[in-house]
Amino acid sequence: MLIAYDSKTGNVKRFVEKLDMDCVRISEETKLTDPFILITYTTGFGQVPQSTMQFLEEHGHLLQGVASSGNMNWGVRYGLAADHISRIYSVPVLMKFELSGTKKDVEQFTQEVHYFDTKMDTA
Repeated sequence: MLIAYDSKTGNVKRFVEKLDMDCVRISEETKLTDPFILITYTTGFGQVPQSTMQFLEEHGHLLQGVASSGNMNWGVRYGLAADHISRIYSVPVLMKFELSGTKKDVEQFTQEVHYFDTKMDTA
């Protein structure tokens, strides 16, 4: 499964660099035709980044699941972008991870993606 990601401070970029998966950083030029899982970050007071929303306007129909980085210092707003995207696009939140994630976070994400790959292979 392809992983599309958005990163502002580099935390999400550092997370995806730990993955042994095909990953593409989203931009205005990014064009996808296959299902993907999104990793993004939470900005402001729990908002989805504008760049992520613009990307999803065109590619949201291919979205299978979402994960978000965040900072636990934000309390209830931690990783809230994933919850917003999940609600808007009716996809599951695979996980939330703090900053650039831990080794355990990478393992958990890898397992979640493997589940989606298996699910799609049997569909």
